[in-house]
Amino acid sequence: MSTTFTDALAKGLTGKNKGERRKLSYPVILLLIAGGLLVLSVLRVITGAEDLTSSGQFSGALGAAVPIGLAGLGGLWAERAGVVNIGLEGMMMLGTFSAGWIGWQHGPWAAAAAGIIGGALGGLVHALATVTFGVDHIISGVAINILALGVTQYLAKLWFGAEGSEAQQAGGNDKQSPVMENMPNFSIPGLSDWLNSIEKHNWFFVSDLAGIVDGLVTDVSWLTIVAGGLFVLTFFVLWRSSFGLRLRSCGESPVAAESLGVNVYKYKYAAVVVSGGLAGLGGAFLAIGTHMYSDGQTGGRGYIGLATMISGNWRPGGVAMSAGLFGFMDSLQLRSGGPTVHALLLLVAVLLIGFAAWRLRAGKTKPAIVSAAFGVALIVWYTMTKTVPLELVDATPYVATLLVLSFSAQRLRMPKANGKPYRKGEGK
Repeated sequence: MSTTFTDALAKGLTGKNKGERRKLSYPVILLLIAGGLLVLSVLRVITGAEDLTSSGQFSGALGAAVPIGLAGLGGLWAERAGVVNIGLEGMMMLGTFSAGWIGWQHGPWAAAAAGIIGGALGGLVHALATVTFGVDHIISGVAINILALGVTQYLAKLWFGAEGSEAQQAGGNDKQSPVMENMPNFSIPGLSDWLNSIEKHNWFFVSDLAGIVDGLVTDVSWLTIVAGGLFVLTFFVLWRSSFGLRLRSCGESPVAAESLGVNVYKYKYAAVVVSGGLAGLGGAFLAIGTHMYSDGQTGGRGYIGLATMISGNWRPGGVAMSAGLFGFMDSLQLRSGGPTVHALLLLVAVLLIGFAAWRLRAGKTKPAIVSAAFGVALIVWYTMTKTVPLELVDATPYVATLLVLSFSAQRLRMPKANGKPYRKGEGK
């Protein structure tokens, strides 16, 4: 790529982003993280919900965040190239099934590779429909989800539940695969025990910090490390390489990109196949974590992954933070989170009242009144009860999804040509 070409393409991209807000610096991000930890510490002391910052809670949150984050990262690849990928859920299904099929025979690492391939095949079908044949992206994505559900259920009956088959004899049935080997975890020697001892003292802030870090360094799956590396790799590939510049130009203005010599179809295909592979790896993570494929295993995580991509503003760092939040909420329902979710009512109430004050200062009276009213209602709810219904605990990840999308809607900016039809030759 010539310097002139690179400069022209980069200028086109940055020119379209002039309306974006200034990026947060790393010191500011660290201060925000420290402030968030301080808020959780205060909330734990006020409410007595010790599980808010426990190592078990954050260990579970990390495990729950990885598949959601991988799905969101997959969506980011596709939509940065201008292809809406509603089919992330279906691609995760294909990943879970492929991982279960290969995993019980060849182990967890082979299962991870199979999950990537299974999801990538789903991405290839989506790319064929949307890029080559011009099918509406939403329709294609929904069709992928329906098709993946039917295919996995049919093949599970055929391969895992067939009477007298090797898979059935190994413990498989119509709804699940035979059990695969466990993927080893790792802990940092010495550090985990030391952090655990500090956490048990229940010191303000210090024990909270120790509990959080302990949850992130104890019994961590190697696949989690791989997932973290993929986030870093995505940033450098899409924002620090000529390949990424070309790919993102296809999502901003494919006509301009084509006029500068970019093969738009090729980059869209590459992005959507990678998108499917990442979602498939997220599905494989679920199967490896439970040692088998089981019907309905994804549980809507592909859709939540799509929400993390949107609330993360189509950036890897934003996707990672959103996935961490949703993973935290998802972990609550696995740890009898009624009292903890009850404590979070107070936090949400304070945030709503703060948001109301901010909106009122900006002259937005109606949103301020609505936010303040909801905040006061939550405070009343908190003071009049000691826990929340189990149904609300189960719905917490989805409620958090709606709230985050609602609050982040004003700062979001999707790629300009995302979801728009494009035919080769329009730039000539």
